Amino acid sequence: MAADSVATTTTPPRPVVRPKRKKALVDYLVTFRWIPAIFVALPLSALIYFCIYIGGMLSSMKPEERRRREHEENVHKVVRRLKQRDPKKDGLVCTARKPWVVVGMRNVDYKRARRFEVDLSAFHNILEIDTERMVARVEPLVSMGQITKVTCPMNLSLAVAPEFDDLTVGGLINSYGISGSSHIYGLFSDTVVSMEVVLADGRVVRATKDNEHSDLFYAMPWSQGTIGFLVAAEIKLIRIKEYMRLTYTPVRGTLKEIAQAYADSFAARADADAADDSKKKNHQRQQVPDFVEGMVYSPSEGVMMTGVYATAEEAKKKGNRINRVGWWFKPWFYQYAQTALQRGEFVEYIPTREYYHRHTRSLYWEAKLIIPFADQFWFRFLLGWLMPPKITLLKITQGEAIRNYYHDNHVIQDVLVPLHKVGEVLEFGHRELEVYPVWLCPHRLFKAPVKAMVQPEAGFEQHPRQGDSSYAQMYTDVGFYYAPGAVLRGEEFDGAEAVRKLEQWLIANHGFQAQYAVSELSEKDFWRMFDPSHYDHCRRKYGAAGTFMSNYYKSKKGRKTDKEVRDAEAEAAAAIVEPDAAE
Repeated sequence: MAADSVATTTTPPRPVVRPKRKKALVDYLVTFRWIPAIFVALPLSALIYFCIYIGGMLSSMKPEERRRREHEENVHKVVRRLKQRDPKKDGLVCTARKPWVVVGMRNVDYKRARRFEVDLSAFHNILEIDTERMVARVEPLVSMGQITKVTCPMNLSLAVAPEFDDLTVGGLINSYGISGSSHIYGLFSDTVVSMEVVLADGRVVRATKDNEHSDLFYAMPWSQGTIGFLVAAEIKLIRIKEYMRLTYTPVRGTLKEIAQAYADSFAARADADAADDSKKKNHQRQQVPDFVEGMVYSPSEGVMMTGVYATAEEAKKKGNRINRVGWWFKPWFYQYAQTALQRGEFVEYIPTREYYHRHTRSLYWEAKLIIPFADQFWFRFLLGWLMPPKITLLKITQGEAIRNYYHDNHVIQDVLVPLHKVGEVLEFGHRELEVYPVWLCPHRLFKAPVKAMVQPEAGFEQHPRQGDSSYAQMYTDVGFYYAPGAVLRGEEFDGAEAVRKLEQWLIANHGFQAQYAVSELSEKDFWRMFDPSHYDHCRRKYGAAGTFMSNYYKSKKGRKTDKEVRDAEAEAAAAIVEPDAAE
């Protein structure tokens, strides 16, 4: 389908029609949530951001040797703390971070039950930027905002630099992370060169793809820290330029046609799918973009964006437009990108670091629900410099009633699906969720030498589709974030049931649910979605069973009863067996 064409042959699937919902007190609390957000969360957020900025400056001023020495001392503290645990009396191990500190929608209910906490709060330093080996050695609480502030002035960047400032290295490795460059480099964990891990028995090991702990290296991603404590990682760096040359391309059509236009924006079609040879050859001659992103604004409209790094000299040439999207008064990026639907295709240059963090001020588009008028020019000009409110503070001020309301009447889900299934999941999302905009971000899912928790479809390399290669299948992160259309219209909406249907769709279509999100999966279905074989093997081999919580235990929704805690501890203790026979 050609960009900006209008299709009239197919109508989008109709959303489910639901009865009207009666308003309750919590609806009014949510409606006026902007009051504590503006008068409490925003000022305190500014203070926290300022403290983080000062802390980052002080950390960068420390000699490299001192940072290494402090790191070693902090690792020894973690080891000592683990050895203090009495398996007969103490609960299962987790970090000491408060439940509301985590960037994500899950309640972190496992921290409301008996547990043995280990404090990792000191691990927030960039230890080394090695320009010869092209790696950054960092601690797990280093944020994306912190590291891009250091690397971008050096014309360096993490190969995968997720867009949100507060995301941390530890969360991106132990769970998952993605950015607009993932169609080249894969997920964040695919760019990790080595990991320093503290095991259950207090041993400190270094895991790489090809050393004696390579099995641990492949088991850590998606494990949610349930095999060992990540205390440092070396991550691949790439060379970049000062600006991103960004092309905005409007697309109109059915959801499947929008999905195809999205795929065509960065990947040549396979032989069987090419419309004609000349189009395919022209596409192959085009440069593969450095960054790719799509936003679907309605069942019939979307905007695809492709970016290529550019020098300052090129950006400042006469006639080129430079857009400083990072300025506090600028329109929110997703709304600005939407103007391409009226303007047509256009090109501009954005400073690279500002482009990386383009969605931070508006929390993608979630800030519109928290402070409905925050996107207006007067608010952006007067108070935009305070945005965004810290998610931590939003969680603290929302209370139990609002938290449960969002679980029932709100959707925040990232789902990873094969590229050839994007059209289908968009249609499913429109029918069951009706959440717009929808975020699209492609990523390679590499074949691993072990059965990792997340892996491509079996046999994909024998029948390659668009974007696939012999060593990786092209997937897409489809992000549903916002209030469903039914809720906005005042209709009833069962958020738990909608998520359950989405999860079953993912299981049936070899997709995966991001673990930061609220999950309704049973334990059986959790391990149908994620492959447990290598994960369980490493849990036993490295003594995590009986010490660390299991992955499903951490993911399971709802407060843990005393019985559930006792059962989990007993099950974990029973799992302490001799290493596998294969070892």
